[in-house]
Amino acid sequence: MITRPTGRAQGPYDAAFLPRRQMSLRAAEQPIREPVAKLGGQPVWLSEPAWPVDPSTGRPLVFVGQFPVPGDELRLAYLFLDEEDLIMGGLDPERGDAVLLVQPGGRVPSFAVIGPPGTQGRTLWRWGSDESEVPVEWHLDLQPVSPEIDRSIDEQAAWERSLRGEGPDVEQPGGEDLHDYLGGTACYPNSYARVGSPWQFLFKISDASDDGGPYVLNFGGGYGFGFVSPDHLEGRFFWECS
Repeated sequence: MITRPTGRAQGPYDAAFLPRRQMSLRAAEQPIREPVAKLGGQPVWLSEPAWPVDPSTGRPLVFVGQFPVPGDELRLAYLFLDEEDLIMGGLDPERGDAVLLVQPGGRVPSFAVIGPPGTQGRTLWRWGSDESEVPVEWHLDLQPVSPEIDRSIDEQAAWERSLRGEGPDVEQPGGEDLHDYLGGTACYPNSYARVGSPWQFLFKISDASDDGGPYVLNFGGGYGFGFVSPDHLEGRFFWECS
């Protein structure tokens, strides 16, 4: 079953897209040129290239990856983050050091700065044996989630709703979670999303900063969260640790 918009989400705590799909890494044997879910490499633009730069420094942001936006039309959300001394942009979803662009037909967020034509920055990397940056590229395969884990995440989300006073009191569950997925409801490290309505949850991605990891993303041991507007034409991103 393909993940589809539900048409019922009112904000970041509702399921805008169902069913939830786990995002699993698969090494790319050659550069990925198709408009599919992936991390690293070069963006596969669906419209004119639009590489964001940091509003404060003018430095091109790092291309992290591209994620499908479910719906009748092929759309991708492209994630770019600033990085300095392994500190990633995105603590404030509207500071411009984390930009999630949607193509085709998407809107550039008002806080984002797009570099001049031809702008290109670094891409996602891992550490080499000599501590150099080695560019990486991974397929993100979207796979079914087991009913047990799917239910566990929804139970955790319901408990977080009760903490926010948005639902009945429930006991804290103790089931499993997923590190990387698209669609469904999300669980946040501190129970609150850093964006409000009408932004709708799109994906969750884990960090990886230790030596030997598949890529380097420093979210302080936490997670990054992508969101889209109700018309699926504009994006937001933030990361948070517990």
